Amino acid sequence: MPIQFEEIGRRLRAHRIGRELSADDIAAHLGISRAAVYRLEKGEIVKIQILESIAKFLDVSLPSLLGVGVEYYSNALSFFERMRQLEEKSIQLLGNFSPVSTLLLSPEYMTYLRMMLVEAMPEDQQKGGPALVLIDRILELLDERRRSAGRRRVPIVSIVGSQDIERFLMLGMVGRLDLPTAVQAERRAAARFEIERLIETLEKQPIGTQIGIVDGQPPSQTFQIYEREDDSAVTLSPYRLGDQPNVSSGIAIVTTAPEAVRHFTETLDAQWTIAKKGSDGAAILRRIIARADAVSRIEPIR
Repeated sequence: MPIQFEEIGRRLRAHRIGRELSADDIAAHLGISRAAVYRLEKGEIVKIQILESIAKFLDVSLPSLLGVGVEYYSNALSFFERMRQLEEKSIQLLGNFSPVSTLLLSPEYMTYLRMMLVEAMPEDQQKGGPALVLIDRILELLDERRRSAGRRRVPIVSIVGSQDIERFLMLGMVGRLDLPTAVQAERRAAARFEIERLIETLEKQPIGTQIGIVDGQPPSQTFQIYEREDDSAVTLSPYRLGDQPNVSSGIAIVTTAPEAVRHFTETLDAQWTIAKKGSDGAAILRRIIARADAVSRIEPIR
């Protein structure tokens, strides 16, 4: 496969953003202009020595920067930027998320997500500082992903596990489990609102959005397949954006290896075959809501 210099530039940008470095920082390290850095990020790669220097500065292996084999991301901001880049070139997205892809959730969800991410932090970091700045940058990037997918109307195929949905409803949109009772009730109601929207999507079946409910537990790995015209890619993520979210630890993986894409596509195809769609999938979610209501006795949001 020929070297895709534009993709190298995109990976460079993702790692730079994740390290919270500016183009000026890279330029100063390399002894070149900021404009030259932007050209590098657009794929105008000239010398391998430059890439070696950048890789060392960004603390990433040269093979990972080149996209040879597997790319590794130990930083959530870098990884979400890389997801945005891959989605930008995709003709279809297929995925297994817990509980649901953020691309299918409401704008209100993002407000609660910030609360959840802050709650999950140590208390001494919740008042301000780099950790809060990082959370806001991640949320900005997630918002951009959502807007971009909406503008492009990229088709989405999503597998959703009923057990993940039930846990989401029972716990609510929380970052930790010791919140006041009234707050927990509010967060469970907010979670219910999202699942009611999911039911509506299942029943209406809008063009470009396909959702399948697996009555049980689908593969525990969170992954997404990006089908593109030239090649396809797979991402595996440890970062959680549902109940008890995590954006602070773990190693995310990106690969364009054909065998990896094939295996994950076959896994998702197998789950899609047994998944319930349309009104059948909506009926499963309604039963889960009924069970959650019996336990938490919350009122639906209107």
